[in-house]
This record gives sequence, structure tokens and C-alpha cells, in this order.
Amino acid sequence: MYLRVLGVLGVALVAVLLWRSVFVVGQDEAAVVTHFGQVLRDDLAPGLHLKSPLDDAHEFDRRLLTRSYPGEAFLSQDQKALTIDFYIKWRLIDPARYFRATGGDEDATAGRLADLVRERIRSAVAAEPLTAAVADTSLAANALRASALRAPSARLGVELVDAQLQRVDLPEEEANAVYQRMQQSLMSQAQQVRTQGSAEADKVRTDAERKRAQIMADATRDAQRVRGEADAAAAAAYARAYGANPEFAAFYRSLQAYKNSLGRDGDILVISPEGEFFKYLHSASGR
Repeated sequence: MYLRVLGVLGVALVAVLLWRSVFVVGQDEAAVVTHFGQVLRDDLAPGLHLKSPLDDAHEFDRRLLTRSYPGEAFLSQDQKALTIDFYIKWRLIDPARYFRATGGDEDATAGRLADLVRERIRSAVAAEPLTAAVADTSLAANALRASALRAPSARLGVELVDAQLQRVDLPEEEANAVYQRMQQSLMSQAQQVRTQGSAEADKVRTDAERKRAQIMADATRDAQRVRGEADAAAAAAYARAYGANPEFAAFYRSLQAYKNSLGRDGDILVISPEGEFFKYLHSASGR
């Protein structure tokens, strides 16, 4: 009976020793082996590994990890509250340092990284008045550059891959005041643009009127010149024609006089029939 109990205990002890001596590292994990809290090995590849039963194996997730922190409050330069949501992303790069810094605790690591980010955001927000902090779209880029946070995060054995603001908000009463000031500023800018536009429009209109007047003056001058040249040419032609046949010229002038004197309805002309005016009419009736 005692031998059977001893055999069972021996088998159980062997099983415990084997269980304590074998561990598996997954494809998406990193691991360290420690002896009473001191790191012995940290270069373990994925797969099955052996260790002393007195040693401990610690497996850590080496995938990209993300944590969000909503509703964080920060004070601006003028002591106004600003509510900011942000998130962080990090991955494991040094298992031994990670274990020594935080004991491999993801929550503790996330808290330490979040504190780094909070301090950067707090400094950026505190350097500007509330309205500037809200309107400054480069706040995240300036405060959360990964290069500036790389060295502090490396001391934890991790790489801070990304840190971004998700939302920047104001308390309701502060938001209303800020929006009113922004609206007034935009209205002032719009009025300035309208004033400048009106001035430009007046200038363009004045230039157009001046050019129009100049074009009309040039056109009138050219028309008068052409008309004068045409009248002179017509007068010269008439003179040549009248000189070539004076009798015809006298006859043509009489016809024009008849037309101008007798060609309108209601006109009454009282004149002696024996006058020079009817000379050609008498000649026509005599024939």
C-alpha cells in the first residue's frame, strides 16, 4: 500500500517537474526566463523550450497594442479647461528591459506611456490661450511626435509607435464663448474681404469707363475726319460736274429746290409764275 502511494507521489512529482521544466513560446510572443526575479535568458525563439524547474518563464505579447484615454482634462494658458481624447500604440522591442521596468505588466506599461503623452499634451496646451489651443490643428503633430517619445518609451523596453489626439472639446459654456469669438473674427474678415472687393470693383469699373470714353472719343474723331474727307471729295466731284456742264448743274439745282419746296403735304408756296424758279417748268409745259 505504501509502495503504491509512494509510486503515485513519485509520478506526480515527475509530472510537476516536467510541467515546470517545459514551456512554449507562441509565434506572436516574446519570453524571458528568470531565476528568483533575475533574467537569465531573453533570446527565446517561438517553439518548445526547456528550463530548470526552479526558474520561471514569462511570455509577453509582441503584437501592436492600443489603448484609448477619453475625457482627459487639461488647462490652457488662461486657465480654461480643455477635454481631450487620445490613444497610444506600442509594441515590445526588449523583453528583458520590459520585464525589469514593469514586470511585464501591460496595464502598468500603458499607464507609464500614457503619462508621457499626457505630459506632452499638458505642456502644449498650457503654452497657448484656449482659443489658440482649439484652433491649432498642429497641436498633435507638435506635442506627440514619435521621435520625441522614442527615448522615454525605449527605457520601458517598448516602442511607442503612434500617439494621436482623437477629440478636442470644450465645456459647453466655454465652447459657446469661443464659437462667438470665432464667428465675430470670421465676420470681420469677411467684411474686410468685401470692402477690398468693392474697392477693386470700383477701380475696374472706373478703368472700363475711362477706356470706353477714350474709345468713343477716338471713334468720333475718326468719324468726323472720314466724314470731312468724304464731304470734301463729294464737293470736289460736284464742282467738277458743275464745271463740265453748267446748264445741267443749274437744272439739277432747280430740281432739288422743287423737291425741297413742293415735296411735303400741306405746304403752300406763293410765287410769281414768271420767276426764275419756274423756268424749267415753263420749258417743260412749252414743249
